Amino acid sequence: MINGRLGMPAWARVGVLALLWGSTFLWIKLALQGLSAAQVTVIRCALGALALAVVCLWTRQRLPRGRATWGHLFVAAFFCNALPFMLFSMAQQTVDSGLAGVLNATTPLWSLLIGLVTGTERGLRPIRLSGLMAGLGGTVLIFAPWQQSGGMGLGAVAILGAAASYAIAFAYMQRHLVGRGVPTLSLSAAQLTAATGLTALTLPADGPTSLQPGPTALVAVAVLGIFATGITFHLTYRIIADEGATDAATVGYLLPVVSLVLGATVLDEKIGLRAVAGMLVVLAGVAMTRRRRRTSPPGAAAPTVAVAQES
Repeated sequence: MINGRLGMPAWARVGVLALLWGSTFLWIKLALQGLSAAQVTVIRCALGALALAVVCLWTRQRLPRGRATWGHLFVAAFFCNALPFMLFSMAQQTVDSGLAGVLNATTPLWSLLIGLVTGTERGLRPIRLSGLMAGLGGTVLIFAPWQQSGGMGLGAVAILGAAASYAIAFAYMQRHLVGRGVPTLSLSAAQLTAATGLTALTLPADGPTSLQPGPTALVAVAVLGIFATGITFHLTYRIIADEGATDAATVGYLLPVVSLVLGATVLDEKIGLRAVAGMLVVLAGVAMTRRRRRTSPPGAAAPTVAVAQES
């Protein structure tokens, strides 16, 4: 599963990715029962980096070399790992895991907005523009600002910020890291190593804390780090390299469903009809923004889009 040479089909990678990403919010919620947000973030990065480093040793792949490559890795690690991981850990102290997964599904919408601002998205068709507006409308429906208690506070805003950070990160990774002769396993291991260093800088903000996590928190952060961070992140890199990140966006349709089901069955979380309706509108909007004009002749390769997401 880790090594692309095992030939896992793209649809299978997307399915595994959806299950792992969708469960991320559950593991974060459980880990926060005994660890601080900063501790959860650092440990998940460290365990993910360690897991991939072991696989690198096993497959005899070296970490990337070169100052320029590592410079790009630190930028990508900040926007793809350090910043969004911390935002999710902070946000899920007040936001349910299922709803976190729903809000994270806005990543492709942020990617489209960034493309419009930077000029990489031109000639936006009405259906894609309608999808963007529908997605933003679905987000507003989830927040329900017209209700006195509708706004979910800074936690939900932080999750939207994390989703936007993913959109920036994957466009950057597509442009500066993948397809440059460095194996994706080495890239993912190195990037999580860089993220570990960046997130470790946040630990002093916790002050003098005594670690007394219970078995649930320890198991949760271990699964979060090794599987939902390390393996998931490498699969993400594989999809970006193999399919240009187009197929990775498909996870956005599945991830909220996984997070909601796990939140309801494991944590007994309740989510109202308004939030469910908002989720459906968001996903419909994302699907509309994925529609692209067919300009290539029959048999020609389809263009790729740098859109992907992780939690």
